Amino acid sequence: MTPDRHPLDRDVQFVKGVGPRLAELFAKLGVQTVRDLFYHFPRRYEDRSQFPPIGSVRPGQWVTVRGRLLELDSRPSRGGMAITKATLTDGTGIVSLVWFNQPWVRRALTKVEGEILAYGQVKEANWGIEIHAPEWELVEEGEDSDQFGRIIPVYPLAEGLQQRWVRRAIETVLANDLDHFVDPLTPAILKRQMLRPLRWSLRQIHRPESEEFRLQARERLVFEEFLYPQIAMQMKRLESHRETGIAFGIPEALWDEIAGLFPFELTRAQRRVVGEVLADMRRPHPMNRLIQGDVGSGKTAVAAAAILAAVRSGYQAALMAPTEILAEQHYINLHRVFEPIGLQVALVVGKQNSRQRKAALGAVGSGQAPIAIGTHALIQEGVEFHRLGLAIVDEQHRFGVMQRLALRQKGDLNPDVLVMTATPIPRTLTLAFYGHLDVSVIDELPPGRQAIKTYWKLPYERAKVYEGVRKVIAEGKQAYFVCPMISESEKMQTQAAEDLYYRLSTEVYPDLRVGLLHGQMKPDAKEDVMLKFRAGELDVLVSTVVIEVGVDVPNAIAMVIEDANRFGLAQLHQLRGRVGRGSDQSYCVLVAEAKTEEARARLETMVATTDGFKIAEQDLRLRGPGQLMGTMQHGNLDLKIADLVKDARMIEVARDCSEWLLQIDLHLQLPEHQGILSQVQEHPVDKTLLTVS
Repeated sequence: MTPDRHPLDRDVQFVKGVGPRLAELFAKLGVQTVRDLFYHFPRRYEDRSQFPPIGSVRPGQWVTVRGRLLELDSRPSRGGMAITKATLTDGTGIVSLVWFNQPWVRRALTKVEGEILAYGQVKEANWGIEIHAPEWELVEEGEDSDQFGRIIPVYPLAEGLQQRWVRRAIETVLANDLDHFVDPLTPAILKRQMLRPLRWSLRQIHRPESEEFRLQARERLVFEEFLYPQIAMQMKRLESHRETGIAFGIPEALWDEIAGLFPFELTRAQRRVVGEVLADMRRPHPMNRLIQGDVGSGKTAVAAAAILAAVRSGYQAALMAPTEILAEQHYINLHRVFEPIGLQVALVVGKQNSRQRKAALGAVGSGQAPIAIGTHALIQEGVEFHRLGLAIVDEQHRFGVMQRLALRQKGDLNPDVLVMTATPIPRTLTLAFYGHLDVSVIDELPPGRQAIKTYWKLPYERAKVYEGVRKVIAEGKQAYFVCPMISESEKMQTQAAEDLYYRLSTEVYPDLRVGLLHGQMKPDAKEDVMLKFRAGELDVLVSTVVIEVGVDVPNAIAMVIEDANRFGLAQLHQLRGRVGRGSDQSYCVLVAEAKTEEARARLETMVATTDGFKIAEQDLRLRGPGQLMGTMQHGNLDLKIADLVKDARMIEVARDCSEWLLQIDLHLQLPEHQGILSQVQEHPVDKTLLTVS
């Protein structure tokens, strides 16, 4: 160990009893130093302080039992599966331990001479009780009996690594290295939050004296894990409020012009959010604001108001969308809004021919077109703006960090950034991943909109569903049929839509006008289909998920989602949002079987509510934050002990503490805050992300 190296940073192989071979196994778990070993937390605990006799356990209980092996048997089942069964007794009763397709368990158990411990759920069997696939370990002769009279940690393992080796290594560092920790949190913070000190918490999380102490230790460690990212995000947010940006000269009379843009009156929520955006734009600092709104809540109207504010202040505005269909939809809507007042809107997408592209880029570069709408084509080389002041990113989680940054860098004046999403995000995740942004929520739908009636039908009921759609079309309305992406293969996705299109157009609705839309069609063909559907020249549109976002046809009031169990909740909600765009009652029918509890829960949630934020909360509970945020490119929040679902309240507590702390010491320059500053610097939030995510 080098003289200037902290004892906690020494290699784990130098911990007594570890060595190079075990260090390689620990490395698979991300444990490379003594500090890492302290922060390798148990995934669960076994309460061996109440060690039950085998004769007293009952089916349904999760127990740890201790005893000697009476018999060991291994045989194939009728289906060819290898079954290993061990009979365990402690003198008070007998329990069978059963493993499926794990032949190595038999080889290990044949070497056992003493007692073993086994943990699992007790089940009723034909001849007594048994535990399926139990975790087990050998009770070695002379092993500290203290291992059997207390709450025992059970750690995540890598292949080849055993529980007792991990426990011994952690016991060693608890005895020898715990005093090397210096608590970054000040006594004032610990008192304010009623938290335990760090050393006490690390000891109790690994070697809890009681369940109460374990929970107190976990609370301290969870709080700290959330605190440092919250401080980093709040520092960045406050820093952006001090950066030099554009102070837009927005006259109060602009409100009258905004009101005249639309054939409807803005909702209270829209007016509130527009007011927040305009207040940001007037300040001489770059805006970084996230607008959340449920499907149909009117984010485009808010974006149009911000665009008008920028243009009337002498600047250009750009709106970037993730797909050509969505970009074209924005172009159609905003062209309709701004053309009557003499403002040119340019469209920049990849499919344009050289003449169209040259004309669009010329208009944007000269300033003739103060408004540019496009896909990632907006950020390609050769696209120059005359005076970009406002950059809007729609469905922002579909863009990479560098794409979002590139749009902002198209402006020489540090333009304001407005990011929008129609995917409602639970407050927990908003705080955890978007705490660096100012957040506005449009939590009200336009008047006259009726809640979409949603039904779940089984596949054998398709004929009735199709007949219901026919009645809707007979009334002069239109309908969508949506197929899932049933494979990673785009070809298979296309084939599914084409199969349904063929069946509907030739067998179910041979007398109706049926169209087909999917991602493998050429751009011109896709545009032609969408134009026909918007114009009412098609009765039914069969599509894949390319219509998930941005398609707005008020006359389409029915949607049938085939194999709806293959979609996630958020995607089902987005798809359903393509209907209900007008004042007519709209319908969504989910055709699906639900072979799992999660699939049933998703479908029942869709039937029960149309509130996107309630759906997002349920999605978070069902899938967890990992999957839910997987497509939202949010940077790395590497949680070792905290859980974004279970510990939602603690995120709010950590945010509140970070705001309080930065009010006292904005740059964390006071001597007592140096430990916190060091932690924030060691675990920074991605600065590129913080700029424009």
